[in-house]
Amino acid sequence: IGIVRGDRGHVDDVAAPAFHHAGQDRMASAQTAKIAQWRQMIATNVSAVTELVHAILPGMVERGRGDIVNMASVAANYPYPGGNIYGATKAFVRQFSLNLRADVVGTGVRVTSIEPGMCDTEFSVVRFDGDQAAADKVYAGMKPLSADDVADTVIWILRQPRHVNVNSIEIMPVQQAFGAFAVSREG
Repeated sequence: IGIVRGDRGHVDDVAAPAFHHAGQDRMASAQTAKIAQWRQMIATNVSAVTELVHAILPGMVERGRGDIVNMASVAANYPYPGGNIYGATKAFVRQFSLNLRADVVGTGVRVTSIEPGMCDTEFSVVRFDGDQAAADKVYAGMKPLSADDVADTVIWILRQPRHVNVNSIEIMPVQQAFGAFAVSREG
C-alpha cells in the first residue's frame, strides 16, 4: 500500500478521513477454493486495511482528530455458502475496527465499521472473474444498494458531532434480509 506523506511528514489531510472500501470475494466452497484466491482476499481485505491504518493512525492521534471508516460487510455477521474466507476477512475488519475504537478512546479519533449488504458495484464482476452476465444475475429481480447509498451513509457518519462515534452500522436493501441456515438433508 502506498501512502502519500505531506511536507510535515504525516499523511496529507486528504487521507483523513480514511475510508477503506476495497474488497474481494471469490465464491467457492472451502474444499474447492484456490489458496491463491484466499491469499489475495486476505491481502486486500485484511493486510491493506491494517497497513493503511498503521500508516495514518499515529498522525490522527497526534492531532487529536480523525475518522477511520472501514468497509466490512454483512458477511461478517451472516455466513453463506462460498463466503468462507470473504466472511472471515470482513469479520476481521469489523473486530479490528471495534478494537481500534477501544485503543483510541478519548483521543478525538473516531472509528466506524460500515457493513453493507448487496450493493451493485464492480464487486460481483470481480467475484465472477469478469463475467458480467453472472454478475447481473446476482441482482436480477431486486434493487440492491448503490455505491451512492453507501457513500451517503459514510457522509452521515462523518457529519455527526465530534463527540459522537458511530461504532458500526449495517445497511441492506429492503429486498435483502439475513436468511435461513444451510441444511443438508440426506436419506
